[in-house]
Amino acid sequence: MTLRAAAEACGGKLYACTNPEQGIGRAVIDSRNVQPGDLFVAYRGEKTDGHRYIRTAHEKGAVCALAEYLPEDAEGPVLLVPNVQRALEQICTAYREMLTIPVIGVTGSVGKTTAKEMLAAVLSQRFRVLKTEGNFNNQIGVPMTISRIEKEHEVAVVEMGISDFGEMTELAKIAKPTMAVFTVIGHAHLEFLHDLNGVFRAKTELLQFLPEQGTVICNGDDALLRTIRCPQRLLRFGMGEDCEIRAENVELLPNGCTCCRIVYGDRSIRAEIPAFGRQMIYAALEGAAAGFAMGLTDAQIEAGIAAFSNVGRRSAVTVTDSFIIVDDSYNANPDSMRCAVDSLVQLPGRHVCFFADMLEMGPESLEMHRTLGEYARKKGVAVVAAYGPFGREIAAGAGDVGFSFENRESMIEALPKLLRRGDNVLVKSSKGMQIGPVADAIKELKLP
Repeated sequence: MTLRAAAEACGGKLYACTNPEQGIGRAVIDSRNVQPGDLFVAYRGEKTDGHRYIRTAHEKGAVCALAEYLPEDAEGPVLLVPNVQRALEQICTAYREMLTIPVIGVTGSVGKTTAKEMLAAVLSQRFRVLKTEGNFNNQIGVPMTISRIEKEHEVAVVEMGISDFGEMTELAKIAKPTMAVFTVIGHAHLEFLHDLNGVFRAKTELLQFLPEQGTVICNGDDALLRTIRCPQRLLRFGMGEDCEIRAENVELLPNGCTCCRIVYGDRSIRAEIPAFGRQMIYAALEGAAAGFAMGLTDAQIEAGIAAFSNVGRRSAVTVTDSFIIVDDSYNANPDSMRCAVDSLVQLPGRHVCFFADMLEMGPESLEMHRTLGEYARKKGVAVVAAYGPFGREIAAGAGDVGFSFENRESMIEALPKLLRRGDNVLVKSSKGMQIGPVADAIKELKLP
């Protein structure tokens, strides 16, 4: 895309531009990450104003800055627009229309980033794949991902996250997926989406933008996703007998790996996933389903699943002299919490859970946290420790095995009293609770 085409797409005006036919590369919002050829997008935030860094971006090789006003020290091309966010969306929408490669949109309440990484690992066995960086999956991240598609890419895997009605519509207009992958409909962003039916309606806004010759891959074990009816090719995955793509013989191993056999018609694949938890079975199924749909061989799908690597603190297993630690401190909601507990208790031995609040759960937060404590106790967890405003509800639900702490520091101080040598330990909460240091302290803890 050229500067002229970008200006036409967003209705902006070019300043100090001597070559409007100059091509532009990635959209970048952090001047520290600018590389030659990039389009620097100058956002005005609560703490800083990107317009202050336009000169720096030009010095680092940005071909242009997308801005709402012209800074006095700007010495390179600037595309001036009324609204930077809207202009970025319009530019990337126009760029997407120039592309012909398959784009896979990944959405759901939980497991989006894991699914995205698995899909990329599998499809990379045959195609040159672009994937969303980290979890840049929102109104800024999706257009940024589209802007990164280059000539060598044959498939793009785009994570699409929302928290309110209408947001998926806006993302889908930009990404225009040719394939949709739905992970699960769960209790997330209920402050805005109200209930599971609301989550389902908001996520499935994506379907109306999928071409009829496209493919929909959805979790057939999810009660709401199971109701999807669409003109596109529909592949359901899961562990239920009515799923076209099914997992059998599931094994969770103490070394942090998860194994199963994936069956699709007369095809059967041995999946060895280098990550822990039942949720990883669903990720493998998602990757396999995309592989089947896009013509990969069994050997390619197996190799892709084996090459998977998760991002951040998602079900990361550490084995020390004292413990097996499942560090799943990246994010949480009731569904993923229960799944994590289910996975933990399959390991032989004593089980201990360290929790903190699940955020953005809406008016039912108290009950959801208390129910989590009850669930862990019923599953046989020996210790359920929690901190945060709702942590006491988790501990109360766990009854005589529940322990409530005022903060993370007091929980860390109590670790030697709560743990025994040989314990299997789960650490999990919403990212905003910053429970990661608890997992780190357990990894360093030495018990006699």
